[in-house]
Amino acid sequence: MAKASAGQTAELLSRVPVFEELEPAELERVADVAVPRTFAAGHVVFREGDASDTCYIVRAGHARAMREHTDGRSITLAQFGPGDFFGELAMFDDERRSATVEAIEKLEVCALLGRDMRRLLGEHPDIALKLLATLGRRLRETNERLARQSFQTVQSRVAGVLVNLVAQARVEGASPDGDVLIRATQADLAKLAGSSRESASRFLAVLERAGAISQGRGRLTVHDVAALEGYVF
Repeated sequence: MAKASAGQTAELLSRVPVFEELEPAELERVADVAVPRTFAAGHVVFREGDASDTCYIVRAGHARAMREHTDGRSITLAQFGPGDFFGELAMFDDERRSATVEAIEKLEVCALLGRDMRRLLGEHPDIALKLLATLGRRLRETNERLARQSFQTVQSRVAGVLVNLVAQARVEGASPDGDVLIRATQADLAKLAGSSRESASRFLAVLERAGAISQGRGRLTVHDVAALEGYVF
């Protein structure tokens, strides 16, 4: 991965929610400590329980966060694409990682080392206050999402996952009005929705018969987003 200029990195950071409140000069200071890194498809960026020492901003590619149960089952907590970030708590402390993050495909990131960010935040407490406010808002939004999911049916959760994946694909350049290709297996979608593969598969078959989606090997095409939104509450 060719090293991006500080200006290019600052522009990327300006589109990342956790940094969106920063002024241009503040973004430049953060960009100055960013380090480019590349991970191959399937590479584990970090594992649950690892030391927390780096925050990552996705420049290109996709990754997923997973947690494993003691019985060997795993659940996908989230997927990350260009402009997303993960491991952000490393900017403030060195607690152990709470999940495993794996590259789904070739992944290009900007890495922010915890020690560099803590030094920067110590020198510029105004930046620290803005980041803490943004992270607090993100935590509240996560809590609200989890509360909603606890009352949702499997159909609502799976439809919600698909709607979110469509939105992400459109941010990354997919057609704003036409069909949208989602590269995910039924197992991937089930994990994201917190359901069994069998339950997700049955609902996807219902959507396919209704013409809202069509399925292929390791991929799915959404034809009617409005139909999916009708299942989300």
